[in-house]
Amino acid sequence: MPAVVAAYEWLFAPPGSPPPSWDPEVAADRVRHAIASDDSAVLIAVDSAVVGLCTAYLDILSVRFGRRCWVEDLATHPDRRSQGLGTLLLDAACSFARTRGATHIELDSGDARVRAHRFYEARTPSWTARSFGWVL
Repeated sequence: MPAVVAAYEWLFAPPGSPPPSWDPEVAADRVRHAIASDDSAVLIAVDSAVVGLCTAYLDILSVRFGRRCWVEDLATHPDRRSQGLGTLLLDAACSFARTRGATHIELDSGDARVRAHRFYEARTPSWTARSFGWVL
């Protein structure tokens, strides 16, 4: 579990940052919960160490679109980017979603993550949107 939680540091490196309430022990509990749930998947790419991470959650039954799968985290080790790991992880998340009846998969990405946006846009998304969030 520590290696999976440590992988979140890849998301926190600039242009990212940790959420205000980030706590590695709480994160480890949440990862364990996501692994145990039938409605979520924690997908890990390993090559002698963790080199990629993707979490996917079945979260809403939308009136307009049907069952959604939300990709909350998708990251690869900085030294392993542009080697196909992100594609493998996102494809695995799509497979997880499809086999559980999801009609679509969504994620959001911070405005400053230009390189990630190129990766997502190369996959020809069905739509794009702007996301807004508030810490409670």
